[in-house]
Amino acid sequence: MTTALLSTAEELHARVRRGRRAVVMTMGALHEGHATLIRSAREIAGPDGEVVVTVFVNPLQFGAGEDLDRYPRTLDADLELAGRAGADAVFAPSVDEVYPGGEPQVRVSAGPMGERLEGASRPGHFDGMLTVVAKLLHLTRPDIALFGQKDAQQLALIRRMVRDLNFGVEIVAVPTVREEDGLALSSRNRYLSPDERRTALALSRALFAGRDRHAAQEALRARAREVPSTHARAEALSAIGESRAAADAHAVATAAPGGPAAVRAAARQVLDEAARLDPPLRLDYLALVDPADFTEINDDFTGEAVLAVAARVGATRLIDNIPLTFGAAS
Repeated sequence: MTTALLSTAEELHARVRRGRRAVVMTMGALHEGHATLIRSAREIAGPDGEVVVTVFVNPLQFGAGEDLDRYPRTLDADLELAGRAGADAVFAPSVDEVYPGGEPQVRVSAGPMGERLEGASRPGHFDGMLTVVAKLLHLTRPDIALFGQKDAQQLALIRRMVRDLNFGVEIVAVPTVREEDGLALSSRNRYLSPDERRTALALSRALFAGRDRHAAQEALRARAREVPSTHARAEALSAIGESRAAADAHAVATAAPGGPAAVRAAARQVLDEAARLDPPLRLDYLALVDPADFTEINDDFTGEAVLAVAARVGATRLIDNIPLTFGAAS
C-alpha cells in the first residue's frame, strides 16, 4: 500500500472517504509506540476506512528553554514507518498551514487541570497542546482519534475538551509501549547517553515498585477477607494449618502501611536511590492522582488512579505513568 504524503488541508479534504477515518496525531520522530497507535487505528478503521497520521512539531507546546529547535525531524523515516504500520496518508503541514497569519490570538485553555503536574512544570504547555489538537481535529475531520496512555494528563485533557466543547469525535486510548528494559518509548530517549539511560530506568522501576506494593497489599487484604480471624474459626482450621495463615494475613493487612501512602513510599524509595547515581536523576514530581482531574488522591480513595512521574536525566526530561485501581473494584 502506498502512503500518501499531504501538506495541505485542501489535499486531505479532496480524498474520497468511504469508511471511518481514524487519526493518529504525532510530532514526528516516529517509533514503535507510534506504530502501535497506527496499527490500532488500522484495526478500528477496518479495511474500508482510512488511517491518517499527522506529523507536526507544534511550537505552541514548547516553553522558554525547551527543545523546539532540537526536536528531531525525520519525515522520510516517519513516512516509511507509518506506511508499514498501515497508514493511508501522512498529513505533514507547515506552521503557516496550521497557523496562517502567525500564532493564534484565540486559544483553548486547559483550565485548572492544565496547571497541575506537567502544567506546573511547563506553564502554557497544555494550552498549546489543546489548541493544536483542536485545530488538527478540524483540519483532518476524523471519526476516531487515538492517543497513547503514556501522556496520561494530555489524554485526560483531550477527553475533557472533546466532551466539554462537543467535538464529534471518539477518543481512543492505547496502552504505553515499553522497551525490553521497561523504559517507556519516547522520541526523547535518543538523547540519552548509555549512562543516562541506565539512570532513566528508575522511572519505570519506581512505577513498578509502587504497583507491586499495591498488588501485595491488595492480595493480603483479600486473604484477610476470605479467612476470618475469629477464635472459633481459627481453631476449626488449625488442623489444616489455616489458622496461622489467617492470623498472618490479618496482621500484615492491618499493621503494614497500605493504600496510596504505601504506593508513593515504594516508588519514592527507588527515585531517591536514583538521585544518588552518576549521572543523577532529578525528580520533577511523583504523583498518585485521580484521572478525572489530576488531583492527588487521599488514603481512603477507591477507584481508578494514575501513578505518574517526571524527571530529568542530564538535559533530557522524561515522563511515565501506570494505572492502578484502589478499593473493592481491584
